[in-house]
Amino acid sequence: MEIIKGGVTAAKGFKAAGMNARIKNNEKKDMAMVYSEKPCVTAGTFTTNKVFAAPVKWDKKIVKGSQYSQAVVINSGVANACTGKEGDDACALEAKTASKVLNIPEDSVLVASTGVIGAQLPMDKICSGIEQLPKLLDSSLEAGTLAAEAIMTTDTVDKQVAVQVEIGGKTVTIGGMCKGAGMIHPNMATMLCFITTDANIEKAALQKMTSAIVEDTFNMISVDGDTSTNDTVLVMANGMADNAEITADTEDYKVFYDALFYVLRELSKKIAGDGEGCTCLFEVQVKNAATKEQAKVLAKSIVTSSLTKAAIFGHDANWGRILCAMGYSGADLEPEKVDIYFESEAGKLKIVENGKATDYSEDKATEILSKNPVTAIADVKMGTKEATAWGCDLTFDYVKINADYRS
Repeated sequence: MEIIKGGVTAAKGFKAAGMNARIKNNEKKDMAMVYSEKPCVTAGTFTTNKVFAAPVKWDKKIVKGSQYSQAVVINSGVANACTGKEGDDACALEAKTASKVLNIPEDSVLVASTGVIGAQLPMDKICSGIEQLPKLLDSSLEAGTLAAEAIMTTDTVDKQVAVQVEIGGKTVTIGGMCKGAGMIHPNMATMLCFITTDANIEKAALQKMTSAIVEDTFNMISVDGDTSTNDTVLVMANGMADNAEITADTEDYKVFYDALFYVLRELSKKIAGDGEGCTCLFEVQVKNAATKEQAKVLAKSIVTSSLTKAAIFGHDANWGRILCAMGYSGADLEPEKVDIYFESEAGKLKIVENGKATDYSEDKATEILSKNPVTAIADVKMGTKEATAWGCDLTFDYVKINADYRS
């Protein structure tokens, strides 16, 4: 696998655009479009929140019921969530407008929104944007970056990843972009993620791997404990790499799976590391658990602990908070067996052995915790399974950003 520069325009046949449609009433870009020259088999995963946005309902229908998709229209600034029939009608009008200007079927148009919950989409601005975006579509890296910037809300940086692998003698490219910085909590988060690939892959196989990979990537990140109404991951494959069709449980499936896993994992880490107000990415590894589920529950409990996150911000090796979070997780645990380490580019330090503090240096611990990223490793010595979760520190700025979000 080769890591390359790019995002949604990296794969053959994909174009993108981003622009300011004045949805946010400021100078920031707030609408994006991704388009494939050829129809795409499509997979998707969505929020588990029972309060879900109109675009989620629309995209579920397209992913499950349509033979293919060919374009995605995305806006930031307004979430189109808790908007009733008017919100549903807005999605249909977006698809109808895109269908007309792109000359593709309405049921091949996916839509996504992010922003303030409860507000109706300004459809005059949305439709105007949809009519303008096709003129800006381009396959360049710059066009992909404009799209990645247009979907941002409180994000501080755009988030893009791309890789290439060889499958059946053909070069297959996978690229993606995502947004997310707040309302980030398993399962999934206030995040939108769009993956494009020129792989030729069976729809069922693509859905199978996407669902599995999301469990170990986007479902293992947390910033603040809030699960959003709009979470969406869409994977579009147009087959333009001309490889033999990838089907489930084959060697080609494994190669593509590993590449897609890398893309989704790196995008997940970019979201966690850009958490609202944060100063560092906080990675938690649970090792030698009895089961994978036990490892996941423990890792999530540590990474979501507000007290632990605050200690990471203060560069304080307060390991008792980690052990405490493991204890209330609900997972089986033998505290007197647990070893805990902190690790960063400044080194690795064992701070707990068999449930008790080691004779570690507080100065060295502070040095390790002052770097970005920071990793906490918990060895529970109960088996061979492991899991990793990603989050960030909890800072003063998180409260300020969210107190001022609508103002």
